[in-house]
Amino acid sequence: MNWISNYVRPKINSLFSRREVPENLWTKCPECGTMLFHRELSENLNVCTSCEHHMAITPRERFAALFDGGVFVEVPVPDPVIDPLAFRDQKKYPDRLKAAQKAAGEKEAMLVADGEVGRTPIIAAAQDFSFMAGSMGMYVGNAIVAAAERAVMLRRPLVLFAAAGGARMQEGILSLMQMPRTTVAVQMLNEAGLPYIVVLTHPTTGGVTASYAMLGDVQIAEPNALICFAGPRVIEQTIREKLPEGFQRAEYLLDHGMLDRVTHRKKLRDEIISILRMLMRQPQAIVADLPAPSR
Repeated sequence: MNWISNYVRPKINSLFSRREVPENLWTKCPECGTMLFHRELSENLNVCTSCEHHMAITPRERFAALFDGGVFVEVPVPDPVIDPLAFRDQKKYPDRLKAAQKAAGEKEAMLVADGEVGRTPIIAAAQDFSFMAGSMGMYVGNAIVAAAERAVMLRRPLVLFAAAGGARMQEGILSLMQMPRTTVAVQMLNEAGLPYIVVLTHPTTGGVTASYAMLGDVQIAEPNALICFAGPRVIEQTIREKLPEGFQRAEYLLDHGMLDRVTHRKKLRDEIISILRMLMRQPQAIVADLPAPSR
C-alpha cells in the first residue's frame, strides 16, 4: 500500500496537474543557432545576443522603440479595390489576404504613424515582411502617398523602413504602377524641402528597391541586410559566374557607394535623431534632455 501511496498516486497526479509550457518561449537564431529567451530577445529589439544577427521585427515593435515613449498615432490609409484582377492561383487572392491578416495581425503590409523622435515631429512608414513578404501592392502605394501628403501638410520629415520581397503578383500591372506613384510622392517631399530618410532592412528587393526604397536623402541599412533588385541566385544563373563574397549585402553596398550608413538596430534611433536635426537645421540634441524610449 505504501508503494501505491508513495509512488503511483503522486506520479498520476503529476501527469494530470502538469503545467503547459508555451511553445513560443524560445527562438532559435537562424544565423548561429543559439536558443534565445523571448523576453531577452524582445528587449534586444530582435537582435541575437550571441552573434548580433538582426531578425525580423514588426512595424509596431519598431515604432515602439523609435518614437518618444513608444507613443504614436496611426495615419489612415485609403483602402484600394480588393482583387481588381479577380486573381486566383492555388487560392483566391481575397482568401490569401485574409490568411495574411490573421497571421500578421495587421490590415496590410505597411503601417504609417505620426509621432516625435527626440522631440522632433516626424511621419514614419514601415513595411511588414510577415504580411505576404511585405509585397508592394496598391495599399502600400496608397500608404506611401498618404505618408508623403501628411508630411508635406504638417511640414515634417518622412522616415521609411523598407522590407519587401518585391511587387505583389496578384495585382499584376497595378502593383507595378505603384513604382511611379511612390516616386512622385517622394518628389513631393523634395519639392517641399523636407527630408526623406530610408532605412533598408533585410530583405529589400524587387520593385521596392527600384523605386521609393533607393530615393532617400540619406540611405541607412541594418547590418547584413540583403538589398537588391534581382537576387544573387538569379544573377549567378544568368551570368554563370560566382559572385563576390557578401554581394548585395549592406556592408558590400556601403563599400561601393550605394549606402550612406550601416547602423546597428539599437543605435538606429540616436542616428535618426542626429540626422533629422542636421537636415532640419536644428541644434543637436542634448542626451539628458531627450525622453527615454519605451524599452
